[in-house]
Amino acid sequence: MQIDTKGLGFAELNEIVRNSGEQTIELYNVCGQRYIASGLSGKEIKITGTPGNALGAYLNGCNIKVFGNAQDATGDTLNSGSIFIEGSAGDACGYAMRGGKIYVKENVGYRAGIHMKEYKDMKPVIVIGGKTGDFLGEYQAGGIIVVLAIKSDGPSVGSYCGTGMHGGKIFVRKTRPKNLPPQVSVSKAEKKELEAISPYIAEFCSVFGYDSGKLLSDDYYVLSPNTKNPYHRLYTQN
Repeated sequence: MQIDTKGLGFAELNEIVRNSGEQTIELYNVCGQRYIASGLSGKEIKITGTPGNALGAYLNGCNIKVFGNAQDATGDTLNSGSIFIEGSAGDACGYAMRGGKIYVKENVGYRAGIHMKEYKDMKPVIVIGGKTGDFLGEYQAGGIIVVLAIKSDGPSVGSYCGTGMHGGKIFVRKTRPKNLPPQVSVSKAEKKELEAISPYIAEFCSVFGYDSGKLLSDDYYVLSPNTKNPYHRLYTQN
């Protein structure tokens, strides 16, 4: 099913998508319509253009591919499913994710992965091909964030990375992040840690056309909560 979204408001467009019995839906001329695929499951959505805020919010098993950029709050509270973005994403990408995955070919704005969490076998993943704004992984409680910095010069993560972090891990390729908050520990990723993220990097490369062998041959630095972190004590038992 193909839909030309030009002139459609977000409510009208979302009603059409939600009520469609088609498994695969292609949206063209998307320009800022919000909440696309919010809460959906069991569909594949292909988007050409720039979706508005909260793309795939509360996603529950739907798969989305964006041929362009996305705005703020992509994948807000994503439960399961996937979002692949050919361009960049705005602020708060993956806010409060609790499952599924978001792959962004280029850059993300501020507060990507804020409040990410995991439960049992539900482990959310964000892979960023470029660089990030400030507060990456703020209050992160679980899940994995990978910053590949493929075309980035200089720092690949912004300031205050991992502020309030009390779970999960952040992996940064090539460049060791500086000026980290005291509750974050950083070390060179070990072989076992790299093996854990290699399937995500391989899939990212398959989707966006990069060489996974080349990316995986570089050093990675892993950020994790300091065990003396006061936030860590609030959310875990000692």
